[in-house]
Amino acid sequence: MKKILFLLPFLITSSFAQTGWNLQQCIDHAWKYNLNLKQSGINTEINEVNVLQSKANVLPSLNAGANHTYNIGRTIDRYTNTFANSTVLSENFYAQSQITLWSGLSQYNTIKKNQYAYMAAKESQEQLKNDLALNVATAFLQVIYTNELTGVAQQQVNISKLQLERTQKLADAGSLAQSNVFDIKAQLANDEYTFTTAQNNYNLALLSLKQLLYLDSLNSFAIEKPVIDVIASDLAAYNVQDIYQTALKNQHNIKSSEYSLLSAEKNLSVARGRVSPTLNLTGTIGTGYSGLAKDIVGQPTLSGFQATGITSQLDTVYTPTYSFETKPTPWNTQFKNNVNKSVGLTLNIPLFNGLSNYASIKTAKLQVLNSKYSYDIVRQQLFKTIAQAHADANGALNKYASAKTALEAAQQSFTFTEQKFNAGSVSAFDYNNAKNRVLKSQADLLNSKYDFIFKLKVLDYYQGKPLTF
Repeated sequence: MKKILFLLPFLITSSFAQTGWNLQQCIDHAWKYNLNLKQSGINTEINEVNVLQSKANVLPSLNAGANHTYNIGRTIDRYTNTFANSTVLSENFYAQSQITLWSGLSQYNTIKKNQYAYMAAKESQEQLKNDLALNVATAFLQVIYTNELTGVAQQQVNISKLQLERTQKLADAGSLAQSNVFDIKAQLANDEYTFTTAQNNYNLALLSLKQLLYLDSLNSFAIEKPVIDVIASDLAAYNVQDIYQTALKNQHNIKSSEYSLLSAEKNLSVARGRVSPTLNLTGTIGTGYSGLAKDIVGQPTLSGFQATGITSQLDTVYTPTYSFETKPTPWNTQFKNNVNKSVGLTLNIPLFNGLSNYASIKTAKLQVLNSKYSYDIVRQQLFKTIAQAHADANGALNKYASAKTALEAAQQSFTFTEQKFNAGSVSAFDYNNAKNRVLKSQADLLNSKYDFIFKLKVLDYYQGKPLTF
């Protein structure tokens, strides 16, 4: 009967609701509401916009404009080419287009650089999702682990209560000294303290999971406990080198580092392209209106003669002068008549710009080298993490086997010690020690069990397998 009581926490856990959240539901909820993940999504969208913008920069630009101006005082009208001393209204309308014919391939390399940066951002976002899923799985397992520890502590309290009743009866009958009753009461108090501590740890673990899921409710949340068994043969299927080679292909942080390196290399090509001459084709069309423009109305009228020179015989030469009746030239007529067009090529050859091009190229080279080091560091860290997880899993499995053996031995020892205590041949101190060894063995077994399970999930994670139980 005692053995069944000790194993009961491993078989049932009353704190979990049958309709609670499973691990995948927790992960999905965390993905939906995690703020860091949302920020990463925004960063990815920004990089996507940068790609679109760099592609659009290859297209011809087209801009239009207009101005409406009053000239006050002496000025030369641009459309009539005459002087004016009064307030004159002028309007100008234009459209201009420009396209870059050659820029040292900097535009093409800018597109590639931004594409790689966008792909790196996408992979970083996926990596953040996977890391969040692993954190949720860790918190999920911690809730299960602390709940089972609470169950173990509760069973210890129940056993101490039963033993206290039995000891009190034996002491009342004179079979045991009254001091044994006090010792069992002390043990019961200690067990209740251990249970309270375990219950607090469970509540904290549950709270941590809720916070990770951004849940507002603190009362109506429960998780669905999966059936988790430790199978020693599972670890034999894991090989560090094989896992590492698989992880190099599917881990998003590796891909992100690769794309970041490619983006840095294209950024170096962009910097080098700025040394090249640039050739632009520009076209402009414009028209305008002037308040000085006049049209002649009717026939000219002779108004007199004006001396304009002398002959070789010193005779004065007179030229007739005419007067004209005018009216302002209509706006639409000027709009048609004043149309002007221009097409031109602009060649820009960078000769010296304060060493800015040299500095840009040098900086881009250093960024490439830094990205290369970052890529190598990520690969090295990946292998180290996988190897460490595999070693930890192996150690946890060995600890689990030892803890299982220790628990069986502690249970047998406690059974014999309890019989001797009831017969009055051992003290309550020995009884409590035997009981505490059982509690410690149960806790060690749970600890090594979930440590092994978590390490296996880490190895699954690096192989790209879904986090399920």
